Amino acid sequence: MNRRMLDLLFSIGGVLLGVLLLILGLVLNNQANFAKSYVTNQLSEQQIKFTPAAALKGEDKAAGGQCLDSYGGSALDSGKKAECYANQYIGFHLKEAAKTAKVEGATYATLGTIVATAKTAAADAKTAGKSTDVLDARVTELNGLRDTMFKGETLRGLLLTSYGFSIFGDRAGLAATVCFAAFALMVLLSIAGFIHAASAKRRHATEMVKPETETPRQLVGV
Repeated sequence: MNRRMLDLLFSIGGVLLGVLLLILGLVLNNQANFAKSYVTNQLSEQQIKFTPAAALKGEDKAAGGQCLDSYGGSALDSGKKAECYANQYIGFHLKEAAKTAKVEGATYATLGTIVATAKTAAADAKTAGKSTDVLDARVTELNGLRDTMFKGETLRGLLLTSYGFSIFGDRAGLAATVCFAAFALMVLLSIAGFIHAASAKRRHATEMVKPETETPRQLVGV
């Protein structure tokens, strides 16, 4: 197989690969646009707005809370904003609520045992004929905290799911860009291959029609 044939084969293969990369890039770009618009529409429907930076009460002082200042007063309409609101705003207030109830670090799951213990203590006190006002108030407080934790952690989980979905969209967009760049490269290489094959064909044709140079006759003196 000569060099020209190799150039043609590689060039045609490059074109086919380029077409596949272009199709893949278009599909990935479509998915990236869908993810972005879907997340934005779904979050916008909730009509959640960030607290203005001037009205924050310590939420922005925790690690990573600077995003609350950046997004202050704006609508929650993107994956990055959802992550910020979930971790820095909701997360902060859930921790503060647990701290205020003197069960720092508690979550909805762990509060089940704490509430059960408080109810048992109130029941035992009632059985013993003691006053249960304080214990009953504690049970009410813990039940209220658990309800708050349930709602807060549910909303936080939904927002973080939206954030995760948006990340997949971002990755798809990045992959689409890579595919488009690879497509452009393959097209350029294929064009170069076709040009090289054409020039090789012309050289071959020239060599085929080139007349042989006659050897000068040697004049012999008489």
